[in-house]
This record gives sequence, structure tokens and C-alpha cells, in this order.
Amino acid sequence: MADEEPKPLTYIPEVILKKRKSNEEWAIRRRQQLEERNLRGKQNKAFNLKTAEQYIQEHRNRELDLIQMKHRAKRRKPSLATLDSKLLFVIRIQGKNDMHPKTRKILHFLRLRRIFDGVLVKANEGILEMLQKVEPYIAYGYPNLKNVKELIYKKGYAKIEGQKVPLTDNNIIEQALGKHGIMCIEDLVHEIANVGPHFKEIISFLWPFALNKPEGGFQGKKKLYKEGGDAGNREDKINELISKMN
Repeated sequence: MADEEPKPLTYIPEVILKKRKSNEEWAIRRRQQLEERNLRGKQNKAFNLKTAEQYIQEHRNRELDLIQMKHRAKRRKPSLATLDSKLLFVIRIQGKNDMHPKTRKILHFLRLRRIFDGVLVKANEGILEMLQKVEPYIAYGYPNLKNVKELIYKKGYAKIEGQKVPLTDNNIIEQALGKHGIMCIEDLVHEIANVGPHFKEIISFLWPFALNKPEGGFQGKKKLYKEGGDAGNREDKINELISKMN
């Protein structure tokens, strides 16, 4: 039987060999990265596990928050007649640590879902009662015309079909509020500053203002402004804080 002739070796271009090697090296690096990420995840999970004592302490803190809120609700409520303005600007200045679910519910009703969110509200008995209940978590007061205008121009967003839309075009305002005679940003500012008849429609149209953390931050304690802290009614001094955070 005659010997079979050896088959010639298949020629593979050098560029393909280099590409294969590069792909293999990338696959190895990728596998190592995933293994390291999984390991870090396990380590973080183990580190973040809370002890029974921590859970008990958190529960006690939340219950204490509820008790203090009930005590604040029993205090004498400010009279609408004593307010300098019906227009209030409210800023959330505390996170959710030690917060009872009822406190969180009130903050969410006020549309203050995140720390440093700010909203414009019309003062009435219901609003004043809610502000009193969540006083340690907020700062509020009477915004001046200058700050109302700058808030709208710098941080103003509309809520259009659940989407956050920047107020870069007066057509957005006209389409949503034109039926109320509000056609542009200046109309918007005028209606807000004067707490006009269509204030409610405007506030529903506007997204909460996402403010910046003020330079130097806050003290972190739930101490009232009139007692040397950050929280509660600042009256017209709220304008200084708005300017720092806008």
C-alpha cells in the first residue's frame, strides 16, 4: 500500500492569530473581573448584614420619630392670619434614617421624595398641619419674587405625561396651561408669586425642584432654625438658603 502523501498545513494569516490571542486574553481578563466583582459583592453583603441589636435600635428610633410627630401635632398650630405670605417654599433637608413610615408618607404627599427636593405650596390649615408634623425634616419660609423667578429659570421642569421635561420652550407652557391664560414663563412666575386662581394647576404642572447641597452642608441634627439648627420655619430667611442651593 503506497504511503499517503502528507496533507499540507492550513495557512492561517498572522492577523487572525493575533486576533484570537487578543480575544482569549480579553476573555481571561473578563472572567477575572467577574470573579473579583462577585467576591466583592459577597464581602459587601457580609459587611452590611445588620445585627439584631441594630434592627432593634432602628425600630426604636422609628417609633420615637412617630411619638415626637404626635407631640408636634398637639402643639398650637400657626394661624393663617399671622403669615406674611400665602406662598411658601419647602425644602427637604433630612434623609430617611430613623424615619417612621407615617413621616415618609407626609413627605411624599408634599412631593418631597428625596433630600434637597424643594416645592412651592399655598399655605392653608392642612399644609401648615403637615409642615408642623414633619418639621425636623424640612426647612421652609416665604420665597421672594427674585428667587421664584430664578428657581423656574434654573431648575424648572414640567411634568408631561409622567416625563420630566425642561422648560426651554414657552410652547410647552402654552399647550399645558394656555386654557388658563398662562402662555409663558413670565405668566407662570406671576401666577405663582401672587398665588393666583390657577396656582394648583401650575404646581401640578411643575416637577419638584432638585436643589444642590449647600456649601458646608447642614448640621445633620433635627434642630429647629429658631433654636440654632436648620429645620422648620425660616420666614424670609429661607431666601438665603434658596440662593445657596439653586
